[in-house]
Amino acid sequence: MAEVINDLLGYDGLKIIQDTEKFNFSLDSTLLAEFVTINPQDKRILDIGTGNGFIPLFLSLRTSSIIEGIEIQKELCDSAIRSVELNNLEQQIRIINDDVRGYHKKIGVSKYDVITCNPPFFVYKETSNINKNDYLTIARHEVTLSLEELLDSVRKLLKDNGTFTMVHRTERLLDILEMFRKYGIEPKRIKFVYPKKNSSESLLVLIEGKKSTKKGGLKILKPLYVHNLDGSYTKEVLKIFNYQSKR
Repeated sequence: MAEVINDLLGYDGLKIIQDTEKFNFSLDSTLLAEFVTINPQDKRILDIGTGNGFIPLFLSLRTSSIIEGIEIQKELCDSAIRSVELNNLEQQIRIINDDVRGYHKKIGVSKYDVITCNPPFFVYKETSNINKNDYLTIARHEVTLSLEELLDSVRKLLKDNGTFTMVHRTERLLDILEMFRKYGIEPKRIKFVYPKKNSSESLLVLIEGKKSTKKGGLKILKPLYVHNLDGSYTKEVLKIFNYQSKR
């Protein structure tokens, strides 16, 4: 057990409980929480695979809407609940220990205006080089939730014209676009993320879609570069971290 309480990036007053032996929030989740579109009329938000609750906590800085995080791993769920309590956000954020597959059978369909997810990136195979830590294996490989199962769940839980936003590996973009359309989520915004300003290829992609039968309207946004040539964070990333004023 290596549990610590950290500041939530550069945002004064927000704390998060983390266990360095299990799962910590990542740059991927930070970029996703900043990228997702939240409109004033959006009343209910769901974060799938919420881990230790970072995305709901970050989103509480952007909206007063009700935010729910669903997490299949109980110990991570317990950490997320305690982080919510630590920040006195119980009236806004609810953490659910459950499997998103079939969750619609408990609460009904078309319940959420916005859904986010930082899913497992890697397809699980018997030959996969997996982490011996089960928490990290589930977080990184499609052991308990495949890309197709995720999109099927999103289709059932998202309201018509609702927004689904995710972050994933760029190399899987074609798989993602195929699954989006297969399950009625029309891609609307894509942003490619590059490790450095001189990187030859994007490793991460942020993608947002609408639950809609109306095709088209996809926008490819300006790319995001994470690091400068000297390895320091770019101004764009520091702004997301709220560290800009501390340079």
